[in-house]
Amino acid sequence: MKRGIQQQIFMVLSGVVLLFLAAPLVSLLLGPDLSEYTRAASDSETISSIKTTLSMAFMATVLFAVPGIPLAWLLARKKFMLKNFIQGMIDLPVVIPHTAAGIALLTVVSPKTTLGSTLESLGLSFIGTHAGIAMAMAFVSVPFLINAARQGFEMIPVSYEKTSMSLGLSPGRTFFKVSLPLARHSIINGMIMMFARGMSEFGAVVIIAYHPLTIPTLIFERFGAFGLDHARPIAALFVLIALAVFILLRWFATRKKYVES
Repeated sequence: MKRGIQQQIFMVLSGVVLLFLAAPLVSLLLGPDLSEYTRAASDSETISSIKTTLSMAFMATVLFAVPGIPLAWLLARKKFMLKNFIQGMIDLPVVIPHTAAGIALLTVVSPKTTLGSTLESLGLSFIGTHAGIAMAMAFVSVPFLINAARQGFEMIPVSYEKTSMSLGLSPGRTFFKVSLPLARHSIINGMIMMFARGMSEFGAVVIIAYHPLTIPTLIFERFGAFGLDHARPIAALFVLIALAVFILLRWFATRKKYVES
């Protein structure tokens, strides 16, 4: 096959995929008129749901980055028993139905369980709370962070860390002074993907905490109660907000990369 013909075929196939992705989003965003956008943006329940969604996704990302990044380093650098099993367990929340993920979480933190009742006696409840929303978001999204960070650590030559320790740095200081800075771009990308996946979560969240409402739950509720015309402006508004957030995050990550280089 000639190179020019191959390129044209690839461009056509690429256009099909891009059209498939863009058409529903463009249709969604162009559907509501300005008054519908204004009404959605001034609705107190919508604003509250947006704040809950963004804040809990951010909290889940930050809190689980602390244990998730060291785990990613261990997976990248160490050989140990059941390593493949652990990697599979990390990936599992991504592939199982997320309502099943919610049920799995419920079997652990429900007040009817030993752990759940103990936590409630200590004043910590996950059922119908912001903490429950953050936990459900983290459960289905933390694999994105761990896998991205692991790949970042794997790209760093082991010799860099060995050289650092041969020069007198402890393993801990080597991790913070060498490994972590060199893998930071992969880690940041993983955190962005975790945040994105968390704020879009519906299935696990609705099982653990239907209220307080997140945006996916609110859209589902408005669609079920009032139909497409009431749900579409909220969905379109949140798509615009999500787009703005990710443009800002990607710009910040890229800007730092270019500044450092």
